[in-house]
Amino acid sequence: MNRFKQLWQLISALFREIIREPGVLFWGILFPILMSLGLGLAFTKKADVIRKVAVINLADRSQAGSENSVSGFLENNCEKNVSAEKDTWLWKYTIRDEKLGNSVFLFYDMKWDEAVRFLKRGTINVLLLGRNDSIEYHFDPMNPDAQLTYLKLSSIVGKGEVQEVQTNSEIKPLTVTGTRYIDFLVPGLISMGVMMSCMWGISYGIIEKRSKKLLRRLVATPMKKSHFLIALMTVRITMNFIESSVLFLFALFAFKMTIQGNISALILMFLAGNIAFAGIAVLVSSHTSNTEVGNGLINFVVFPMMVLSGIFFSYQNFPDWSIPVIKNLPLTMLTDGIRSIFNEGAGYHEVALPILILTATGALFFGAGLKIFKWH
Repeated sequence: MNRFKQLWQLISALFREIIREPGVLFWGILFPILMSLGLGLAFTKKADVIRKVAVINLADRSQAGSENSVSGFLENNCEKNVSAEKDTWLWKYTIRDEKLGNSVFLFYDMKWDEAVRFLKRGTINVLLLGRNDSIEYHFDPMNPDAQLTYLKLSSIVGKGEVQEVQTNSEIKPLTVTGTRYIDFLVPGLISMGVMMSCMWGISYGIIEKRSKKLLRRLVATPMKKSHFLIALMTVRITMNFIESSVLFLFALFAFKMTIQGNISALILMFLAGNIAFAGIAVLVSSHTSNTEVGNGLINFVVFPMMVLSGIFFSYQNFPDWSIPVIKNLPLTMLTDGIRSIFNEGAGYHEVALPILILTATGALFFGAGLKIFKWH
Protein backbone atom coordinates (compact mmCIF):
# COMPACT_ATOMS: atom_id res chain seq x y z
CA MET A 1 0.00 0.00 0.00
CA ASN A 2 2.85 2.36 0.87
CA ARG A 3 4.44 1.70 -2.53
CA PHE A 4 1.26 2.78 -4.34
CA LYS A 5 1.06 5.86 -2.11
CA GLN A 6 4.65 6.80 -2.94
CA LEU A 7 3.97 6.25 -6.64
CA TRP A 8 0.88 8.47 -6.46
CA GLN A 9 2.81 11.20 -4.63
CA LEU A 10 5.53 11.09 -7.27
CA ILE A 11 2.98 11.30 -10.12
CA SER A 12 1.21 14.21 -8.37
CA ALA A 13 4.51 16.04 -7.86
CA LEU A 14 5.43 15.68 -11.53
CA PHE A 15 2.01 16.92 -12.62
CA ARG A 16 2.33 19.97 -10.34
CA GLU A 17 5.76 20.66 -11.82
CA ILE A 18 4.26 20.71 -15.31
CA ILE A 19 1.32 22.89 -14.30
CA ARG A 20 3.66 25.46 -12.75
CA GLU A 21 5.28 25.99 -16.18
CA PRO A 22 2.96 28.27 -18.20
CA GLY A 23 5.12 27.80 -21.29
CA VAL A 24 4.57 24.05 -21.22
CA LEU A 25 0.80 24.50 -20.98
CA PHE A 26 0.77 27.02 -23.83
CA TRP A 27 2.95 25.08 -26.30
CA GLY A 28 1.61 21.69 -25.33
CA ILE A 29 -2.13 22.46 -25.15
CA LEU A 30 -3.10 25.92 -26.34
CA PHE A 31 -0.77 26.17 -29.35
CA PRO A 32 -2.09 23.01 -31.11
CA ILE A 33 -5.65 24.24 -30.49
CA LEU A 34 -4.88 27.70 -31.88
CA MET A 35 -3.06 26.19 -34.87
CA SER A 36 -5.94 23.85 -35.71
CA LEU A 37 -8.43 26.70 -35.24
CA GLY A 38 -6.50 29.04 -37.53
CA LEU A 39 -5.91 26.49 -40.27
CA GLY A 40 -9.46 25.22 -39.90
CA LEU A 41 -11.02 28.64 -40.35
CA ALA A 42 -8.68 29.44 -43.23
CA PHE A 43 -8.81 26.24 -45.24
CA THR A 44 -11.79 24.08 -44.28
CA LYS A 45 -14.42 26.55 -45.34
CA LYS A 46 -16.33 24.96 -48.20
CA ALA A 47 -14.88 26.56 -51.28
CA ASP A 48 -14.47 25.88 -54.95
CA VAL A 49 -11.69 23.47 -55.95
CA ILE A 50 -9.55 25.26 -58.51
CA ARG A 51 -8.04 23.16 -61.30
CA LYS A 52 -5.69 24.96 -63.67
CA VAL A 53 -5.22 23.61 -67.19
CA ALA A 54 -2.91 24.75 -69.98
CA VAL A 55 -4.44 24.81 -73.46
CA ILE A 56 -1.68 24.48 -76.03
CA ASN A 57 -1.36 26.63 -79.11
CA LEU A 58 -4.83 28.12 -79.32
CA ALA A 59 -3.28 31.29 -80.62
CA ASP A 60 -1.28 29.33 -83.18
CA ARG A 61 -3.75 27.20 -85.15
CA SER A 62 -1.11 25.71 -87.42
CA GLN A 63 -0.98 22.47 -85.43
CA ALA A 64 -4.42 22.31 -83.87
CA GLY A 65 -6.41 23.40 -86.87
CA SER A 66 -8.70 26.41 -87.16
CA GLU A 67 -11.51 24.69 -85.29
CA ASN A 68 -11.54 21.65 -83.01
CA SER A 69 -13.47 20.25 -80.07
CA VAL A 70 -11.28 22.04 -77.52
CA SER A 71 -11.56 25.50 -79.03
CA GLY A 72 -15.26 24.96 -79.67
CA PHE A 73 -15.83 23.97 -76.04
CA LEU A 74 -13.92 26.97 -74.72
CA GLU A 75 -15.59 29.50 -76.98
CA ASN A 76 -19.15 28.15 -76.66
CA ASN A 77 -19.40 26.84 -73.10
CA CYS A 78 -16.88 28.72 -70.95
CA GLU A 79 -16.88 32.12 -69.33
CA LYS A 80 -14.24 34.26 -71.03
CA ASN A 81 -12.00 36.64 -69.13
CA VAL A 82 -12.24 39.72 -71.32
CA SER A 83 -9.71 41.64 -69.24
CA ALA A 84 -7.18 38.81 -69.18
CA GLU A 85 -3.64 39.93 -68.47
CA LYS A 86 -0.41 37.99 -68.84
CA ASP A 87 -0.27 34.76 -66.80
CA THR A 88 -3.99 34.91 -65.97
CA TRP A 89 -6.74 32.51 -67.00
CA LEU A 90 -8.57 33.11 -70.26
CA TRP A 91 -11.57 30.77 -69.87
CA LYS A 92 -13.43 29.37 -66.86
CA TYR A 93 -15.81 26.44 -66.55
CA THR A 94 -17.55 25.33 -63.33
CA ILE A 95 -18.92 21.89 -62.44
CA ARG A 96 -21.40 22.52 -59.63
CA ASP A 97 -21.86 19.93 -56.89
CA GLU A 98 -23.57 20.84 -53.61
CA LYS A 99 -22.32 17.72 -51.82
CA LEU A 100 -18.68 17.54 -52.94
CA GLY A 101 -18.15 21.21 -53.70
CA ASN A 102 -17.73 22.98 -57.02
CA SER A 103 -14.83 22.24 -59.37
CA VAL A 104 -13.66 25.32 -61.25
CA PHE A 105 -11.47 24.81 -64.30
CA LEU A 106 -9.27 27.75 -65.27
CA PHE A 107 -7.86 27.45 -68.78
CA TYR A 108 -4.64 29.24 -69.76
CA ASP A 109 -3.61 29.82 -73.37
CA MET A 110 0.08 28.82 -73.48
CA LYS A 111 2.79 27.66 -75.79
CA TRP A 112 4.21 24.22 -75.13
CA ASP A 113 7.47 25.29 -73.47
CA GLU A 114 5.68 27.77 -71.22
CA ALA A 115 3.09 25.17 -70.20
CA VAL A 116 5.78 22.60 -69.36
CA ARG A 117 7.55 25.17 -67.19
CA PHE A 118 4.35 25.87 -65.23
CA LEU A 119 3.74 22.14 -64.87
CA LYS A 120 7.21 21.67 -63.38
CA ARG A 121 6.36 24.31 -60.78
CA GLY A 122 3.09 22.59 -59.90
CA THR A 123 0.99 25.57 -61.02
CA ILE A 124 -0.86 23.38 -63.54
CA ASN A 125 -0.97 19.60 -63.85
CA VAL A 126 -2.64 18.89 -67.20
CA LEU A 127 -1.78 20.10 -70.71
CA LEU A 128 -4.63 20.02 -73.22
CA LEU A 129 -4.09 19.93 -76.97
CA GLY A 130 -7.01 19.83 -79.41
CA ARG A 131 -6.57 18.62 -82.96
CA ASN A 132 -9.17 18.42 -85.71
CA ASP A 133 -10.56 15.05 -84.68
CA SER A 134 -8.92 14.24 -81.35
CA ILE A 135 -8.01 15.62 -77.93
CA GLU A 136 -4.65 14.98 -76.29
CA TYR A 137 -4.24 15.09 -72.49
CA HIS A 138 -0.62 15.44 -71.38
CA PHE A 139 0.05 14.79 -67.68
CA ASP A 140 2.06 12.66 -65.25
CA PRO A 141 0.05 9.44 -64.75
CA MET A 142 1.65 8.98 -61.32
CA ASN A 143 0.25 12.28 -60.03
CA PRO A 144 -3.16 11.57 -58.41
CA ASP A 145 -4.28 15.20 -58.64
CA ALA A 146 -3.49 15.22 -62.37
CA GLN A 147 -5.44 11.99 -62.80
CA LEU A 148 -8.50 13.48 -61.09
CA THR A 149 -8.23 16.64 -63.19
CA TYR A 150 -8.09 14.51 -66.35
CA LEU A 151 -11.11 12.40 -65.36
CA LYS A 152 -13.24 15.46 -64.68
CA LEU A 153 -11.93 17.36 -67.67
CA SER A 154 -12.39 14.54 -70.16
CA SER A 155 -16.04 14.27 -69.14
CA ILE A 156 -16.88 17.85 -70.12
CA VAL A 157 -14.66 18.90 -73.01
CA GLY A 158 -16.54 18.61 -76.23
CA LYS A 159 -20.14 19.03 -75.06
CA GLY A 160 -19.97 21.39 -72.10
CA GLU A 161 -21.80 18.94 -69.88
CA VAL A 162 -20.96 15.81 -67.89
CA GLN A 163 -20.84 12.74 -70.08
CA GLU A 164 -18.82 9.59 -70.65
CA VAL A 165 -15.14 9.91 -71.53
CA GLN A 166 -14.84 10.44 -75.25
CA THR A 167 -13.41 7.65 -77.37
CA ASN A 168 -11.37 10.10 -79.44
CA SER A 169 -9.47 11.44 -76.44
CA GLU A 170 -5.87 10.34 -76.10
CA ILE A 171 -3.68 10.26 -72.99
CA LYS A 172 -0.07 11.33 -73.53
CA PRO A 173 1.86 10.48 -70.34
CA LEU A 174 4.49 13.07 -69.45
CA THR A 175 7.47 11.03 -68.31
CA VAL A 176 10.19 13.47 -69.34
CA THR A 177 12.57 14.32 -66.49
CA GLY A 178 11.36 17.45 -64.73
CA THR A 179 7.65 16.94 -65.39
CA ARG A 180 7.08 13.90 -63.16
CA TYR A 181 5.72 14.06 -59.64
CA ILE A 182 8.95 12.57 -58.28
CA ASP A 183 10.84 15.49 -59.86
CA PHE A 184 8.54 17.83 -57.96
CA LEU A 185 8.82 15.86 -54.71
CA VAL A 186 12.57 15.27 -54.27
CA PRO A 187 13.62 18.97 -54.17
CA GLY A 188 10.87 19.51 -51.60
CA LEU A 189 12.17 16.64 -49.48
CA ILE A 190 15.70 18.06 -49.66
CA SER A 191 14.45 21.47 -48.50
CA MET A 192 12.35 19.97 -45.72
CA GLY A 193 15.36 17.93 -44.60
CA VAL A 194 17.41 21.12 -44.28
CA MET A 195 14.73 22.77 -42.14
CA MET A 196 14.13 19.75 -39.90
CA SER A 197 17.84 19.04 -39.45
CA CYS A 198 18.66 22.62 -38.50
CA MET A 199 15.68 23.15 -36.23
CA TRP A 200 15.98 19.87 -34.35
CA GLY A 201 19.74 19.34 -34.65
CA ILE A 202 20.70 22.87 -33.58
CA SER A 203 17.72 24.22 -31.62
CA TYR A 204 16.81 21.12 -29.67
CA GLY A 205 20.47 20.20 -29.18
CA ILE A 206 21.21 23.57 -27.54
CA ILE A 207 18.06 23.51 -25.41
CA GLU A 208 18.75 19.97 -24.22
CA LYS A 209 22.36 20.81 -23.32
CA ARG A 210 21.18 23.87 -21.42
CA SER A 211 18.52 21.91 -19.54
CA LYS A 212 21.15 19.33 -18.48
CA LYS A 213 23.49 22.13 -17.27
CA LEU A 214 26.09 21.15 -19.85
CA LEU A 215 26.37 24.64 -21.32
CA ARG A 216 27.00 26.08 -17.86
CA ARG A 217 30.41 24.43 -17.84
CA LEU A 218 31.47 26.44 -20.90
CA VAL A 219 31.10 29.71 -19.00
CA ALA A 220 34.43 29.08 -17.26
CA THR A 221 36.23 28.55 -20.57
CA PRO A 222 37.55 31.31 -22.87
CA MET A 223 35.20 30.11 -25.63
CA LYS A 224 33.06 32.83 -27.17
CA LYS A 225 29.35 32.29 -27.73
CA SER A 226 29.76 33.13 -31.41
CA HIS A 227 32.49 30.48 -31.84
CA PHE A 228 30.36 27.83 -30.16
CA LEU A 229 27.32 28.60 -32.31
CA ILE A 230 29.27 28.89 -35.57
CA ALA A 231 30.95 25.54 -34.90
CA LEU A 232 27.58 23.95 -34.19
CA MET A 233 26.13 25.41 -37.40
CA THR A 234 29.13 24.30 -39.46
CA VAL A 235 28.82 20.70 -38.32
CA ARG A 236 25.07 20.66 -38.97
CA ILE A 237 25.38 22.25 -42.44
CA THR A 238 28.10 19.75 -43.37
CA MET A 239 25.86 16.88 -42.27
CA ASN A 240 23.00 18.37 -44.33
CA PHE A 241 25.23 18.37 -47.43
CA ILE A 242 26.03 14.71 -46.89
CA GLU A 243 22.41 13.70 -46.19
CA SER A 244 21.03 15.62 -49.17
CA SER A 245 23.72 14.21 -51.47
CA VAL A 246 22.75 10.69 -50.44
CA LEU A 247 19.07 11.45 -51.16
CA PHE A 248 19.91 12.90 -54.57
CA LEU A 249 22.14 9.96 -55.50
CA PHE A 250 19.33 7.59 -54.57
CA ALA A 251 16.88 9.58 -56.74
CA LEU A 252 19.47 9.66 -59.54
CA PHE A 253 19.80 5.88 -59.71
CA ALA A 254 16.25 4.93 -58.71
CA PHE A 255 14.28 7.53 -60.71
CA LYS A 256 16.81 8.83 -63.27
CA MET A 257 16.66 12.37 -61.92
CA THR A 258 19.06 14.97 -63.24
CA ILE A 259 20.10 18.51 -62.38
CA GLN A 260 19.18 20.57 -65.43
CA GLY A 261 20.48 23.90 -64.10
CA ASN A 262 23.76 25.27 -62.78
CA ILE A 263 25.27 23.03 -60.10
CA SER A 264 27.25 25.81 -58.44
CA ALA A 265 24.05 27.88 -58.21
CA LEU A 266 22.39 24.87 -56.58
CA ILE A 267 25.19 24.67 -54.00
CA LEU A 268 24.82 28.37 -53.19
CA MET A 269 21.04 28.01 -52.96
CA PHE A 270 21.42 25.04 -50.64
CA LEU A 271 23.98 26.88 -48.51
CA ALA A 272 21.75 29.96 -48.26
CA GLY A 273 18.84 27.80 -47.08
CA ASN A 274 21.06 26.20 -44.44
CA ILE A 275 22.23 29.60 -43.23
CA ALA A 276 18.64 30.83 -42.99
CA PHE A 277 17.37 27.90 -40.94
CA ALA A 278 20.52 27.68 -38.83
CA GLY A 279 20.06 31.35 -37.92
CA ILE A 280 16.41 30.79 -37.08
CA ALA A 281 17.39 27.75 -35.00
CA VAL A 282 19.89 29.80 -32.99
CA LEU A 283 17.28 32.44 -32.17
CA VAL A 284 14.66 29.85 -31.19
CA SER A 285 17.08 28.12 -28.81
CA SER A 286 18.84 31.20 -27.45
CA HIS A 287 17.00 31.58 -24.17
CA THR A 288 14.80 28.69 -23.05
CA SER A 289 16.07 25.77 -20.99
CA ASN A 290 12.80 23.82 -20.90
CA THR A 291 12.74 21.05 -23.50
CA GLU A 292 8.93 21.00 -23.70
CA VAL A 293 8.81 24.73 -24.36
CA GLY A 294 11.58 24.19 -26.89
CA ASN A 295 9.49 21.54 -28.64
CA GLY A 296 6.63 24.01 -28.92
CA LEU A 297 8.84 26.76 -30.31
CA ILE A 298 10.38 24.42 -32.88
CA ASN A 299 6.96 23.14 -33.96
CA PHE A 300 5.76 26.74 -34.20
CA VAL A 301 8.40 27.30 -36.89
CA VAL A 302 8.40 23.89 -38.57
CA PHE A 303 4.79 22.82 -38.76
CA PRO A 304 3.22 25.79 -40.66
CA MET A 305 5.99 25.84 -43.27
CA MET A 306 5.90 22.08 -43.72
CA VAL A 307 2.17 22.31 -44.48
CA LEU A 308 2.13 25.50 -46.55
CA SER A 309 5.40 25.61 -48.49
CA GLY A 310 4.58 23.14 -51.26
CA ILE A 311 6.70 20.18 -50.19
CA PHE A 312 4.28 17.44 -51.21
CA PHE A 313 1.84 19.42 -53.37
CA SER A 314 1.73 22.85 -54.97
CA TYR A 315 0.89 25.77 -52.70
CA GLN A 316 -1.05 27.19 -55.66
CA ASN A 317 -3.95 25.05 -54.37
CA PHE A 318 -4.30 27.28 -51.32
CA PRO A 319 -6.59 30.36 -51.32
CA ASP A 320 -5.36 33.25 -53.45
CA TRP A 321 -5.01 35.61 -50.46
CA SER A 322 -2.49 33.28 -48.80
CA ILE A 323 -0.16 32.70 -51.77
CA PRO A 324 1.84 35.99 -51.50
CA VAL A 325 2.52 35.17 -47.83
CA ILE A 326 3.45 31.55 -48.57
CA LYS A 327 5.87 32.57 -51.34
CA ASN A 328 7.89 34.64 -48.85
CA LEU A 329 8.34 31.86 -46.29
CA PRO A 330 11.98 30.69 -46.06
CA LEU A 331 11.09 27.08 -46.83
CA THR A 332 9.09 28.13 -49.90
CA MET A 333 11.97 30.24 -51.22
CA LEU A 334 14.41 27.38 -50.71
CA THR A 335 12.10 24.78 -52.27
CA ASP A 336 11.20 26.93 -55.29
CA GLY A 337 14.85 27.78 -55.86
CA ILE A 338 16.03 24.17 -55.74
CA ARG A 339 13.13 23.02 -57.95
CA SER A 340 13.89 25.68 -60.55
CA ILE A 341 17.52 24.52 -60.76
CA PHE A 342 16.61 20.82 -60.81
CA ASN A 343 13.72 20.97 -63.27
CA GLU A 344 13.84 24.27 -65.18
CA GLY A 345 17.55 24.72 -65.82
CA ALA A 346 17.82 27.85 -63.68
CA GLY A 347 21.18 29.53 -63.09
CA TYR A 348 22.59 32.34 -60.98
CA HIS A 349 20.33 35.00 -62.42
CA GLU A 350 17.09 33.20 -61.56
CA VAL A 351 18.04 32.33 -57.97
CA ALA A 352 20.20 35.32 -57.00
CA LEU A 353 17.39 37.14 -55.17
CA PRO A 354 16.22 34.20 -53.00
CA ILE A 355 19.87 33.41 -52.19
CA LEU A 356 20.41 36.97 -50.94
CA ILE A 357 17.14 37.00 -48.98
CA LEU A 358 17.78 33.64 -47.30
CA THR A 359 21.37 34.59 -46.42
CA ALA A 360 20.26 37.94 -44.99
CA THR A 361 17.48 36.20 -43.05
CA GLY A 362 19.96 33.77 -41.52
CA ALA A 363 22.42 36.55 -40.61
CA LEU A 364 19.65 38.66 -39.04
CA PHE A 365 18.25 35.82 -36.93
CA PHE A 366 21.74 34.66 -35.95
CA GLY A 367 22.66 38.16 -34.81
CA ALA A 368 19.47 38.47 -32.76
CA GLY A 369 19.96 35.01 -31.26
CA LEU A 370 23.61 35.69 -30.40
CA LYS A 371 22.65 38.92 -28.61
CA ILE A 372 20.20 37.22 -26.23
CA PHE A 373 21.94 33.82 -26.03
CA LYS A 374 22.58 32.54 -22.51
CA TRP A 375 24.72 29.65 -21.33
CA HIS A 376 22.38 28.68 -18.50
